[in-house]
Amino acid sequence: MSEERKEEKKGFFKRLVSGLTKTRNNIVSGIDSVFKGFSHIADDFYEEIEEILVMGDIGVRATEDIIESLKEKVKAQHIREPEACKELLIESIKEQMQIGEAAYRFESEKSVVLVIGVNGVGKTTTIGKLASKLKAQGRKVILGAADTFRAAAGEQLTEWAHRAGVELVGGQEGSDPASVVYDAVQAAKARGADVLLVDTAGRLHNKKNLMEELKKINRVLEREYPDAFRETLVVLDATTGQNALNQARQFSEVAEITGIVLTKMDGTAKGGIAVAIQSELGIPVKYIGVGETIEDLQKFDADQFVDALFNVAE
Repeated sequence: MSEERKEEKKGFFKRLVSGLTKTRNNIVSGIDSVFKGFSHIADDFYEEIEEILVMGDIGVRATEDIIESLKEKVKAQHIREPEACKELLIESIKEQMQIGEAAYRFESEKSVVLVIGVNGVGKTTTIGKLASKLKAQGRKVILGAADTFRAAAGEQLTEWAHRAGVELVGGQEGSDPASVVYDAVQAAKARGADVLLVDTAGRLHNKKNLMEELKKINRVLEREYPDAFRETLVVLDATTGQNALNQARQFSEVAEITGIVLTKMDGTAKGGIAVAIQSELGIPVKYIGVGETIEDLQKFDADQFVDALFNVAE
């Protein structure tokens, strides 16, 4: 890893540590007080930890598995002191989040990346930041503005396209998203683009329409761009906690989700939702956002996330 990249990672870890302050106060301080408040390990010790994890949006299923794993480790290592459990708990949380390596094939192959998510989660901003990152890696990027439902979406994306220095293909407000995708694919082929990033409308309250729209877009891509690698990312707002998990679940019913982007991690006490999503849905969190700048959107690393949450020095 280059020195520059190491520095960037270190800088992001620092921002992640500070971004997770509210979540840390929500989860870790409670866990610390349990470790200090119990003189020996018993059922009520585990129950207290379980309650804190569930309240911290880590999710019921993930929490049960974490506690189960912790109990096994404590038994195997004959641990009596609650204080000695902390490392084991951190280890158990990390294990719960390991769902295999998250692949980023779209960065190195000719690809189409569909980005979905409800309005207000930071979807358009995420696309802009991704475009900037890919451009910085020397990739030729085209943006497709297929969220023709929301008036401001096209304008926002145009602004990001200018900022990132990439081309944008859009349609009139209210026009058929699939026809915008068709035009964007033709442009991508004609200009030899490496990555086509497509912004789509996210209207979960009308799942049937959304399903039809995505089906139509997928048909266009299969017909017009069969050799492009396909990635479908869903953008979720971490501040909504369990609601984000429900959205991810609902989107996975209408589309084949390959990855998750969690935004607004810096403003929330519900950062534990990252654990719940990976663990309960088995869909990798691929990026997390901890601020406004392009550098604040980074690839997600489960170990780094848990270390930052518990403020374990890198």
